Amino acid sequence: MIVKRLAVGIFGISALAVGVAVAATAGEAQRGEAAITCTNVSSGTSWQIRVDYDKSTVDSNPARINEAEISWHDTTDGGNYTLDRKSEKLTVVVASSTGGYSLFHRCRLQN
Repeated sequence: MIVKRLAVGIFGISALAVGVAVAATAGEAQRGEAAITCTNVSSGTSWQIRVDYDKSTVDSNPARINEAEISWHDTTDGGNYTLDRKSEKLTVVVASSTGGYSLFHRCRLQN
């Protein structure tokens, strides 16, 4: 019985180690800089944002970057930006004394 538990325990640890190694190589972080084109879905106006993955910034503003999204606060316009990396939807929330507003855009991400 003890030998069986020991074998199961060693197998479980080995499987865990393999799983962690695969996850680390499959989900490697993006490196360098990227210019991403975004478009206002209502007006059709386009502009670019510059993401620096190494410095974790968007247009020089500190950003949180993970596999699911990129989010940042732009001190110039006061907007809180969230870019969903899968859907390519950019949501902007701007607070104001009258309650604020939200804007919705699309961004073209390159793989």
